[in-house]
Amino acid sequence: MVLNYIWISFFLIAFAVALIRLVFLGDAQVFPEIINSTFSSSKTAFEISLGLTGVLSLWLGIMKIGEQGGVIASFARLLSPLFCKLFPDIPKGHPVTGSIFMNLAANMLGLDNAATPLGLKAMESLQELNSQKDTASNSMIMFLVLNTSGLTLIPISIMVYRTQLGAAQPTDVFVPLLLATFCSTLTGIVAVSVYQRINLLNRTILLFLGGISLLVAGIIYLFHTLPQEQIDICSTTFANVFLFLIIIGFIMAGIRKKINVYDTFIEGAKEGFGTAVRIIPYLMAILVGIGVFRASGAMEYIIEGIGEIIRQCGMDSDFVGAIPTALMKPLSGSGARGLMIDTMNTYGPDSFAGRLACIFQGSTDTTFYILAVYFGSVGVAKTRHAVPCGLLADGAGIIAAILICYLFFG
Repeated sequence: MVLNYIWISFFLIAFAVALIRLVFLGDAQVFPEIINSTFSSSKTAFEISLGLTGVLSLWLGIMKIGEQGGVIASFARLLSPLFCKLFPDIPKGHPVTGSIFMNLAANMLGLDNAATPLGLKAMESLQELNSQKDTASNSMIMFLVLNTSGLTLIPISIMVYRTQLGAAQPTDVFVPLLLATFCSTLTGIVAVSVYQRINLLNRTILLFLGGISLLVAGIIYLFHTLPQEQIDICSTTFANVFLFLIIIGFIMAGIRKKINVYDTFIEGAKEGFGTAVRIIPYLMAILVGIGVFRASGAMEYIIEGIGEIIRQCGMDSDFVGAIPTALMKPLSGSGARGLMIDTMNTYGPDSFAGRLACIFQGSTDTTFYILAVYFGSVGVAKTRHAVPCGLLADGAGIIAAILICYLFFG
């Protein structure tokens, strides 16, 4: 419903701005530019979706090998002590823990569309444990906020989009995005824990979150001491080595379990192909809407207005071009994805704004969309503290993304 209003608004505002330009400024080219943008945007959407097909098929195939090879189950067991503390209302050993982990694993790989069906399955299981069916339980809210915080370990789709649009090093946003999404997720966990009175000083939670926090702080300190050219090289090298190690590790796990690795990969790849095809109409719709909005001049006026306010405050305004992606992300994943692509098309994939838009896209998730779909699927009407906690995580992710992007690319 939210995306419906946003999409309609793009066209109505674009028409109003174009009419003003035609009547008051005598700009006779504005409407031809708008119509031309619909054709170019729809073509761009199809080309990008086509390029995404192969990578989604690859990584869902690899994920299927990891699932059949026991890697996913091993991670679930490893995280079980932490999950028991963050989800104290879930009985120990309950199958829903595996569903939650599978959903988070898909999110960590940046496979948004693959994560949704897994998340709905987990939410149905959580609703079975819920004593008040119309009210969100504590476990539901913690699960939702972990989703909305956008914890991303491997931003596959973002790196594909950067490749499609000609980025020199598509993986150069890997480490910045990892740091920004960690800040968002940590804020979300702390916010929900405060509301639910979960003791974060518990030894298990402190060891896990404290250890990761120290690791992230160390990474930031390390990159802060390096020259700019070394930052790019180290970040890209780490990302590529890490991704390849995951592929090799999953394949070795499959061999160890004596499964047919090739057939398992094909089975998962088929799911990836179907997912990529389903994305095409949604991406096309939102890119056409954004294309019309930008061609009318409305996007330029908004960005220039925000930029002028930032400059009057004496701040650097390089990040302003990526702000639309950040503002859209809590409302619509496909809308933010479209704005990210539009930002890279407009400023260049290797520009500061282009890179920051990618980090915005990966560091948080679609808070209102996720709450509407997940809670709506099980008939929950009273969301309690899910919205404020989710928005706090979003805000932390946006601020962290800007600061970290200046550290790496400023």
